[in-house]
Amino acid sequence: MDMVKKIPLLLDTDIGSDIDDAACLAYLLHQPQCELLGITTVSGESVHRAMLADAVCQAVGRRDIPIHPGCEQPLLVEQKQKAAPQKEVLGRWSHRQRFEPGSAVRFLRDTIRSRPGEITLLAIGPLTNIGLLFRLDPEIPRLLKSLVLMGGAFSFPLGCMRLPVEWNMMLDPHAASIVYAAEGLHITAVGLDVTTQCVLPADVCRNQLRGGVLDLVREAAEVWFKVRPEITFHDPLAAVGIFHPELMQYDVGRVTIELVSEPLAGMTLLDSSCETKTHRVARTVDVDGFFREYFGIVGGRLNCDK
Repeated sequence: MDMVKKIPLLLDTDIGSDIDDAACLAYLLHQPQCELLGITTVSGESVHRAMLADAVCQAVGRRDIPIHPGCEQPLLVEQKQKAAPQKEVLGRWSHRQRFEPGSAVRFLRDTIRSRPGEITLLAIGPLTNIGLLFRLDPEIPRLLKSLVLMGGAFSFPLGCMRLPVEWNMMLDPHAASIVYAAEGLHITAVGLDVTTQCVLPADVCRNQLRGGVLDLVREAAEVWFKVRPEITFHDPLAAVGIFHPELMQYDVGRVTIELVSEPLAGMTLLDSSCETKTHRVARTVDVDGFFREYFGIVGGRLNCDK
């Protein structure tokens, strides 16, 4: 029998705010091609976020995955995400209580340096940890195989009422600017203009997210549903794209981050005319193919009408 070729992967996440982070982690833990080397957390209450990540891991019997809390404050701007609301479910799920605060950047550096050219880094929160990592060790971008981001908004049509600044980029635009300016690094970004096509309403999610770790995701989702009556699968789409890039089509070029205009700080701008095309951004997605892959891996009730 052929051995499944695994992709070594690190996950940097702000799990505990939007429910899609937990849904993404559930997918990675079930994906047979994923060698999950560790998890780092970012944004307000990063230790509670680490506890949530560990609860998801323990729900599938994985107590071996290193988890390290990271930066709680953006580099320069005011923190807009001070709390991790989904921590309220922790009392009902087994998880570790003790973590080393602020250890994320050191863990990322040591792990990437231990396997140069092999590791894919998946970042699905604000880029504070990654920006600091690149500043502290400028060689790290060249030692990564690739960086995959859920972040940005690249091709909303003219007249669209949506503000063209995505949440992860807005939370720490200066860190995002550092990351995109890194040389020798191939970045794939999956932005709002694509992820917002992958949505399930709350009632459908309650029906489909059942069994095993999905019971935890469903319970945490009830906290999210107090804010939004649906789940947009932003982060799971970025993760699925690592293993099934054929589900999306991409544009290539060079991305810069708006920093000067405060209302638009964090806006992502793709220049497709530049000579150096090291950035790839998702342009289209096979929505049905995505949901087949996601629920085919994590389980749940795939055949429910969306």
